[in-house]
Amino acid sequence: MKKTDFTYIENNRPQTRAVRQDSFGRLRLRTLVSLRWLAVIGQVLTVAFVAFKLGYELPLATCFGAIAASAWLNIILTFSFPSQRMMKHWEAALQLVFDISQLGFLLYLTGGTNNPFALLFIAPATIAAATLSWRWIITIIIVTLTWVGSLHFWHLSLPWMDAGQFQLPIMYENGVVIAIGIGVLFTSVYAWRVAAEELRLANALIATQTILAQEQKLAALGGLAAAAAHELGTPLATIQLTAKELTRDLSEGVAKDDAKLIFDQSLRCRDILRDLSAHSALNDPTIEFLPIGQLLHEAAAKHDNNHDKAILFEINPPQNEPELIVFRRPEILYGIGNFIENGISYAKSKLTIKCKWDAKLLDITIIDDGPGFDPDILPRLGEPYISSRGQGTIGAQVREGMGLGFFIAKTLLERAGGEVSFGNQLSPMQGAIVRIIWSRDDIEQSA
Repeated sequence: MKKTDFTYIENNRPQTRAVRQDSFGRLRLRTLVSLRWLAVIGQVLTVAFVAFKLGYELPLATCFGAIAASAWLNIILTFSFPSQRMMKHWEAALQLVFDISQLGFLLYLTGGTNNPFALLFIAPATIAAATLSWRWIITIIIVTLTWVGSLHFWHLSLPWMDAGQFQLPIMYENGVVIAIGIGVLFTSVYAWRVAAEELRLANALIATQTILAQEQKLAALGGLAAAAAHELGTPLATIQLTAKELTRDLSEGVAKDDAKLIFDQSLRCRDILRDLSAHSALNDPTIEFLPIGQLLHEAAAKHDNNHDKAILFEINPPQNEPELIVFRRPEILYGIGNFIENGISYAKSKLTIKCKWDAKLLDITIIDDGPGFDPDILPRLGEPYISSRGQGTIGAQVREGMGLGFFIAKTLLERAGGEVSFGNQLSPMQGAIVRIIWSRDDIEQSA
């Protein structure tokens, strides 16, 4: 993909990201309300079991009052807002701060960090990391760690048998607090990385679908052009015949000159329609199959406008076997064309497209004689939004802006059954290699 194309899509991404981060996030009100109801039910059952089944002494009124606060918050939110409403980041963060504080208060009443349920501090931080922007994630983590540290020093005694006092070794208590803190940080970072990767993939897939839709529209234009040329042929022939008769019958003068002009322009229109029909025949979406060589030429045709660089084709069929007839699909044309475009952009003098096949596989290799792929980014090629700008070696600085374009091309070709790999030519040769392999059953016309 050209650098300009990559920049265009990349420039749109911060706008989309800004909308998500500064206004509405990815967390519905219903989600938090449902999770809070689960917490309320779990807390009621736990407090009741400990107090009435195990017989431990608890400040029941205060505990149930804290639990009731969560229940009332859920009731107010349920009747005040639609359940499907996407919450703003600060709204979700405030609710999570409330949940952390409510949990912290219950733990303060029941032993602080000595209470095994202190592990539940991880849950709100994980939810925040998976759905909120980074500034609110940091806020939630700070609030959580503040509660954990405070409960380590200030809390009521852990309820125990016969109103006795359960005392853990100081070293063990410190270890529990550190473990909870590390758990909060680790699960938050883990959830944030997974959510960020999922969001990048979602954005890239949207871009892929957009590109594919554009390719399908362009392919449909070929059929429309052929139909228009066919429909215009009859009235144009009538105009041409009439102008010719007028030219023959009129005497010299302005009228005859006008008739000649009409006749000449009708001939020009006929030639244009003939060329249009011939060009559309190749791009007509009703043509479902093409010889593999013709498919590669079509994919490269729109990029063969650089007269300083040559595009060479090496079609090597097996001995005594006719040329392979394959599906003609927009995703295949775009994917191969994208790799050709990138290769010709960085080639010094030529780009070679090699094609061979055997009884089972079709192998297409695109090789340029440019600087090649930088080893630092080569393992990550095909991932969305990979940019080597400002990092890596000299090759990475030269060959940048390949992330989204390569991801789209790779995704479309894999959708069509191909397997895409990237590499560089062995020294002393220079140049990048893109290899696409299909099973013949996935791409070949059935007999």
